[in-house]
Amino acid sequence: MIQDPNIHYLDNAATTMVAPEVADVIDKAMREHWANPSSLYAPGARSEEALNAARAAVARTFGCKPKELYFTSCGSESNNLALLGAALTRKFGKGIVVSGFEHPSVQKPLERLAAMGYDVTVVNPRADGTLSIDEMLEHVDKNTILVACMMVNNEIGTRNDVERLAAEVKRRNSRTIVHVDAVQAWMRVPIKLDNIDTLAVSGHKIHAPKGIGALYLSDRLVQAFQPPYLGGEQERGLRPGTENTPYIVGLGLAAAKGAKNLSDRNAHIRALNAQLRTGLEELSQQAPITLNSPADAVPEVLNFSTNCVNSQTFIEYLSGRHIYISGGSACDKGEPSHTLMAMGAPDLAVRTALRVSFCGDNTPEDVQALLDGLKDGLKELQHI
Repeated sequence: MIQDPNIHYLDNAATTMVAPEVADVIDKAMREHWANPSSLYAPGARSEEALNAARAAVARTFGCKPKELYFTSCGSESNNLALLGAALTRKFGKGIVVSGFEHPSVQKPLERLAAMGYDVTVVNPRADGTLSIDEMLEHVDKNTILVACMMVNNEIGTRNDVERLAAEVKRRNSRTIVHVDAVQAWMRVPIKLDNIDTLAVSGHKIHAPKGIGALYLSDRLVQAFQPPYLGGEQERGLRPGTENTPYIVGLGLAAAKGAKNLSDRNAHIRALNAQLRTGLEELSQQAPITLNSPADAVPEVLNFSTNCVNSQTFIEYLSGRHIYISGGSACDKGEPSHTLMAMGAPDLAVRTALRVSFCGDNTPEDVQALLDGLKDGLKELQHI
């Protein structure tokens, strides 16, 4: 989507560019579906029809019923809604189990619940960035009300077997709510909802705009579910506030568009990832580069450490060459990677980590520009 061949945007895990056709349909919806979808007159009914069509389009990518799909403002809100709602809904115990490399929108709500007296068990990833599902299951018992685990890690690309986790959790305690943050998984890996109760996604990771997300809430749970905030009857009373119809319409189009070419896009991105891995291996003759992403991580994310140049220094250097990558989660605002620290990575690896994240619009030229920039930067920048 970037027309300038001199710009190389490789930070798609932070956000993606809005697809032109998505921007166009949002602009059209702003002019045609301006009415409140809860209003009973004709323009309101037309807005509601557009909203329902988008809901059905998004639901198809999950394989769920449209009525199990609730629109929110973002993935972070979806996570908060699910997690805090789970604590309000399940009163039989205080146990919570969560992986140790979750997004802050999962970490922080659970830290608050821990401060309120909940027994939160954190299972850190292994040193290679993988997560032991068996270790998480060891902590599930009759008092466990919630298990939370992301499907794909946002910093290193680890793909967690949440399907197995959910199935085994339900065997141990059928009343335990299983929540999955799928923000980095949606449109990257297939989503199977069996035994998963709640699942969060975000629009701006799939070429829709910022400010729109969704939460899957299983029909198995909806009657008992207690949302953490209250208001009107929008979204079946579970997410109050007038729906953002234009952005919802845009999300529906982005979801439908993304689902059509998933396999072709995946093959293209795998090739880019392989090109980068090969180039980094060659550069390891010049610097002690180590890969932080597991070998079986999703191809969209590759995290590595130079072990010699500060992350922010390298990011600024590459930015001067119109090459845009990150040091980790954008939501951490430049703070050291909590994922790498949870893995027990050496301090030098944490301080020199870089994350590259691809989308279907990236090209081999983008990867080569990055490799050239890394090669020059390793020569020119001060080592630590």
